[in-house]
Amino acid sequence: MTLILGIETSCDETAAAVITGEREIRSNVVLSQIEAHVPYGGVVPEIAARAHLDHIEDVVARAMDDAGVSLQELDAIAVTGGPGLIGGVIVGVMTAKAIASVTGKPFIAVNHLEGHALTVRLTHDVPFPFLLLLVSGGHCQFLIVKNVGEYEKLGGTMDDALGEAFDKTAKMMGLDYPGGPAVEKLARSGDERAYTFPVPLKGREGCDFSFSGLKTAVRLKVQEIGAVDERQMADICASFQYTVGISVADRTRHAMQVFCERYPKAKHFVLAGGVAANQYVRGKLETVAAEFGMELVAPPIKLCTDNAAMIAWAGLERFRLGMLDELNFEPRARWPLS
Repeated sequence: MTLILGIETSCDETAAAVITGEREIRSNVVLSQIEAHVPYGGVVPEIAARAHLDHIEDVVARAMDDAGVSLQELDAIAVTGGPGLIGGVIVGVMTAKAIASVTGKPFIAVNHLEGHALTVRLTHDVPFPFLLLLVSGGHCQFLIVKNVGEYEKLGGTMDDALGEAFDKTAKMMGLDYPGGPAVEKLARSGDERAYTFPVPLKGREGCDFSFSGLKTAVRLKVQEIGAVDERQMADICASFQYTVGISVADRTRHAMQVFCERYPKAKHFVLAGGVAANQYVRGKLETVAAEFGMELVAPPIKLCTDNAAMIAWAGLERFRLGMLDELNFEPRARWPLS
């Protein structure tokens, strides 16, 4: 039985997990730093890096204990090598290198985006190729996932990521961080037609996204209203989310047209990243997928946000193919998947 330890420290979660080659998650420990960043309305890189340094040893030890295995029983150590906040990435990479060096086990540097991309193969065993929409606080892009290590980017955000747009919309109205869940919750009681916001790039060719204009429109509306009450906040959230739904559905149709022309027998559309937890956006994408005869597949919500199980699984996929790394690997703040 293959056993892989995964470590994830790219942003504000210190995480470690152990998975098996039989798709069993033996442990998946995630220590969130949200409370430390709430006063600032977003992630502070220095605070995040220090927190990773303070907790990484305990998190790894707990993951090993929960899995009931020793370091010597592992087949390899996988870690997020980038992209991400470089201070945190360094902490994770150095920890993984130390374990690999002491145990003599193979070291595997995983692209954080590849972790998200391949998670659905851990939970649903989706075959290659498939179309992926990766949406999170820092990323928003369409990728054709052809194989492990083989990705083609069809389009991405020209400015803000969708998760960032949710967070900033929440911040404008004084809602708690992280803003995505707060906006989605308020939107349920709001009128999505109360305010009209511009739909970014609607009808344009290509598969790119843009959310800065929408974010600006929301800011101007908040300034126009002044002190928004709870009813108005709910309406703004609902109208914002409604506009996001139209935009994402429009962009997805373009990406599906390209994908289906190239791979007419492929039937899986995968949604990954933190925003995949948004049920409204997911519902809109399910409708679009049905139009093209495709099936929308998404990992469980707890595996959509950053976690180490996805890094361990991506590491296992690479391990099986002999895609190992040397201990002189350098952590990367930027690392395009394509």
